[in-house]
Amino acid sequence: MDELMRGRVYGADHDDPDPGPQPGHAYRELVGGPLDGLLVDVTGWEEDALREGAALSTEIGAHGPGGRAVYGPRAADPRFWDWQGDTP
Repeated sequence: MDELMRGRVYGADHDDPDPGPQPGHAYRELVGGPLDGLLVDVTGWEEDALREGAALSTEIGAHGPGGRAVYGPRAADPRFWDWQGDTP
């Protein structure tokens, strides 16, 4: 099994019996910051959005509830998105 396919998916419910990746979906692994190790489902995203990354809602970042953690693709391997900081 591909290493990317082992983690928990961002946004999955905590009591979801199967919080892992689903067949037929595309994922990016988040590296560093408050969402380290989670996978984000990018199925259906446009190429521009995949190149830009995302600001993902999180309650455990520097700005608490309502804050976002910013992740962007790693130049050497865009399957991994590195943490770039938190934003309100």
